[in-house]
Amino acid sequence: MSLKLEIEGVMLNVVSGYAPQVGCELEEKERFWSELDEVMESIPTGERVEIGADFNGHVGEGNTGDEEVMGKFGVKERNLEGQMVVDFAKRMDMAVVNTYFQKREEHRVTYKSGGRRTQVDYILCRRGNLKEISDCKVVVGESVARQHRMVVCRMTFMVCKTKRSKIEIEKKTKWWKLKKEKCCEEFRQKLRQALGGQVVLPDDWESTAEVIRETGRKVLGVSSGMRKEDKETWWWNEEVQDSIQRKRLAKKKWDMDRTEENRQEYKELQRRVKREVSKAKQKTYVH
Repeated sequence: MSLKLEIEGVMLNVVSGYAPQVGCELEEKERFWSELDEVMESIPTGERVEIGADFNGHVGEGNTGDEEVMGKFGVKERNLEGQMVVDFAKRMDMAVVNTYFQKREEHRVTYKSGGRRTQVDYILCRRGNLKEISDCKVVVGESVARQHRMVVCRMTFMVCKTKRSKIEIEKKTKWWKLKKEKCCEEFRQKLRQALGGQVVLPDDWESTAEVIRETGRKVLGVSSGMRKEDKETWWWNEEVQDSIQRKRLAKKKWDMDRTEENRQEYKELQRRVKREVSKAKQKTYVH
């Protein structure tokens, strides 16, 4: 489930999820991550994303080799499902927020059942927005579901209301308004008055043309003469979109006919999408 909010001009996408449990088939787990990938791929890179989910995985304590996507403050050891969380964060340039804040274990454990105490619920954000989060912890005593405890984070949006740069262009008369009958009739009347009521145009064409232009400007109006220059350009190019479409078709094919051949085709297209996304991002950010 996802929700898009606009806060003081900032677009925020809130995504919630529930990953398959440890005992589920690998195929079901891969399907979950594939669908979450598609959700992320549908969100423009300029928009913020906060994912809050029960990932049913342990990312573990420490972050050796994974410093770019997580901090040191997880709980216990990493398992396969936790590795899937870390892999997702890497390919989507996200950060596992819970792990960046040093807390007592009581404020890091999100799941308690009998003698089991672990961390399976996480908040993820874009790495570039991590600096806007000042705290993240478990609220002791608050349960949002049986055995699960509430995870909260405090964030401050950096809202910069800067004017878009503009460049001057030639002001243009809005001649297209003559398509409207009312505007056309008004233009005729004003032009006739400006020409002194003459039906036949004067021989001095330059003067006549200037009268026509001036009448057009007064009756029809002119453009502002300014153009916004820095409209956001989304790096989601045709190659990426084509790869995503092929992947979606392959997934539908696999869902309808669960053969190993269809599965391999789908997995290969998944890898291709990741390569195309990586290339597009690199090209955009480098240049």
